[in-house]
Amino acid sequence: MLRVGLTGGIGSGKSAVAARLVERGAVLIDADQVAREVVAPGTEGLADIVAAFSDAVLGDDGALDRVALGAVVFADEKARRRLESITHPRVRARTAELAAAAAPGAIVVNDVPLLVEVGLAPTYHLVIVVQTAVTTRLERLARDRGMGRAEAERRIAAQADDARRRAAADVVLTNDGSLADLHDAVDELWRHRLVPYEDNLRERRVVLPDRVDPAGTDASWPEQYERLAARIRHTLGSDALRIDHIGSTALPGLAAQDVIDVQVAVRSLADADGALVDRLAHAGFPRVPGHWWDVPRPAGSGRWEKRLHGSADPARPVRLHVRVAGSPGWRYALLMRDHLRADPDQRAAYLLLKRDLVDAAPEAGDSGTARDPWFDEEYLRAEQWAEQTGWRP
Repeated sequence: MLRVGLTGGIGSGKSAVAARLVERGAVLIDADQVAREVVAPGTEGLADIVAAFSDAVLGDDGALDRVALGAVVFADEKARRRLESITHPRVRARTAELAAAAAPGAIVVNDVPLLVEVGLAPTYHLVIVVQTAVTTRLERLARDRGMGRAEAERRIAAQADDARRRAAADVVLTNDGSLADLHDAVDELWRHRLVPYEDNLRERRVVLPDRVDPAGTDASWPEQYERLAARIRHTLGSDALRIDHIGSTALPGLAAQDVIDVQVAVRSLADADGALVDRLAHAGFPRVPGHWWDVPRPAGSGRWEKRLHGSADPARPVRLHVRVAGSPGWRYALLMRDHLRADPDQRAAYLLLKRDLVDAAPEAGDSGTARDPWFDEEYLRAEQWAEQTGWRP
């Protein structure tokens, strides 16, 4: 089951995206609808709210008077937290029930207006943000909801801004054009990312990159890593002793293969071979078949074993290296990254080496770089730098 978070500011057209995804076959869970359901007349949720805030928050029909409740809680932080302690667990439980009822191969879309504000992004395999110019949103709110400009501006200002949403987004759908344009974008996303992602997830299939050569740079690589790390941290909790961005995409301005290298530190390889395998696979990071180890530095110092996972997301290849915290391979990955970050000349030499290797063997890409003699020399330079600067992992 692929879990997708969908969000966007008021008036962005998020509901239109949700409706189109349902037409394509998605199972939709509407957070606003669930929030109303758990406090409907006759529910324990409503009874607990009345017990906490009195029957002054009820309307004449016995239903929750949201305006009256809002007047009580929004100006009182303690009251708001008390309300959240009543509603949030029920919303989470009901959402989990609805998701569990979906078919095993379903694409489940959670429509959550405040997904970013409440920090839910790491709980999904993928987050879609619908983004629309503020002027367009104001026009839609006036036309479609009869909302005055001042009220519309107040509601927009109360939500996360576009920059914060983009930072949480794996996919940004821009909705400044026609409905047909929006539907085309959703259909493209459905066919080429969501459906194959779900299939890869179910089959525990790892995505391999389309290109093997260091084609260019992407300033968003660190931001993409942060989203991946947040998902891994949410999945593994304290079993991940440390998570780091390593490899070429962790080096500023370096042209690299478009694969994010992530290092996860664990207590032992036995831990890595236990429940972590399934937990990572369910989160979208299946184990890569085979046995994996790093080339030791200096040569002849024994094989540095590790475990390797990848990504099921067809649009975001990942190499997830699981190494024991404090082991030589774990330390070496961090040392190389930090030394190359600090030394632009060696960073440039590293890029030239990768390009030469790709020219010599295009089918292998830069996968053979670790065995090149340059790395033996770079290891010595990095160790000298570490000693001179007092570097520690």
